[in-house]
Amino acid sequence: MKKSVAVALSGVLIVAVAGGWWSMSGDKSAAKSAKEGAKAPNAGAGGGAPALVTLATAKKQDVPVTVQVNGSVVSLNSVDLRPQVTNTVSAVHVKEGQFVKAGQLLFSLDDRNDQANLARAKAQQQKDEATLADLERQYKRSQDLVAQNFIAKSAADATLSQLEAQRAAVAADRAAVQSAQVALGYATLRAPIAGRIGAVNIYPGTLVQPTLSLVTVTQLDPIAVSFPVPEGNLQDLLEAARSRSKVEALVTGRKELLTGTLDFVDNTVDPQIGTVRAKAVFANADQSLWPGQFVGTRITVRTLNGATVVPAAALMMLSDGASLYVVDEGKTATRRKVKTLHTFGTQVAVSGVEPGEQVVIEGSQNVRPGGKVRVDTKGPASAPGAPGTPSNGTTGVTPGSAASTDGADIKPPQQERA
Repeated sequence: MKKSVAVALSGVLIVAVAGGWWSMSGDKSAAKSAKEGAKAPNAGAGGGAPALVTLATAKKQDVPVTVQVNGSVVSLNSVDLRPQVTNTVSAVHVKEGQFVKAGQLLFSLDDRNDQANLARAKAQQQKDEATLADLERQYKRSQDLVAQNFIAKSAADATLSQLEAQRAAVAADRAAVQSAQVALGYATLRAPIAGRIGAVNIYPGTLVQPTLSLVTVTQLDPIAVSFPVPEGNLQDLLEAARSRSKVEALVTGRKELLTGTLDFVDNTVDPQIGTVRAKAVFANADQSLWPGQFVGTRITVRTLNGATVVPAAALMMLSDGASLYVVDEGKTATRRKVKTLHTFGTQVAVSGVEPGEQVVIEGSQNVRPGGKVRVDTKGPASAPGAPGTPSNGTTGVTPGSAASTDGADIKPPQQERA
């Protein structure tokens, strides 16, 4: 009996010792795992694997600030020709679409009545001039007789009064002749300016009146292009107007750019759309520009000399403003705030970065400030601004968006009206 109890107590003791040892071993393992877990975040912050990024080099260059918008061609001079009197057309001397010179005869009206009125006025003038000559002779004789006391002085004064009245009558006759000549001039209609005439719907025998337009004469060379400019560029635009800056225009179907000069800036900003109207003058000897036509226009309003340029992909728009990652020679990334000066296509001019510094353009989402990076040598070879990759500054801004571009080809405007 005693022996059985002793064996049972021994078994219980062995089980208790084994359980205590197992419990101590589990606590040590848990503590070790907790320590490793606590160290893991710190390892990711500074001692983890470097982030894989693509770099580009900041460059120094002169950046022209240009505005590219849609414009419309307008004539500098356009005259709607109307008769000044009601009359009948006797002859049409031009054809539709003909180019005419200033002063060239276009239409002739029936002038028979005007010719008769002019002849009547001239005849009355001649009659009154003859009477005037007779009165002058009479007055000269009366002066001689008064000197010899043959007639009273009052008789000579009466003759003088008649002479002065006749002189006034002759002056009135001259004015009547001039009036008749002016009326006769209304019978011939000449081109007031040099240009191209439009449709002619008037034929010999047509009765015309001052309310009827006979033809429109439009000047084509030189010609102007009118275009809107955002009010944010107003001061630069005014400075460009003082220096008569160049304006480029692209006509649909024509590869070569046309070059003109900025000639006019409107005196009022349109408050509804926030733009100011400007006008440029172009030589148009070959009639490349036509009134009413839509064209793409581009004007350089100012130039950022020696600006630092980086790819637009390097910028990160955060709550505290624009920033980017700069990588030093030790492959350590530093986040740096920058100020955007001008965006043109895939490039952007900034302040806060020095030319020659390396910036991250791909993989910035994996970079931590102060962390290490490794350069992706297999990245896209055509990445804009990548080291060793030339950047041509082309853009994809659509004409009419009032956005600024640099060196971009002007896209032809869409042929639609708002």
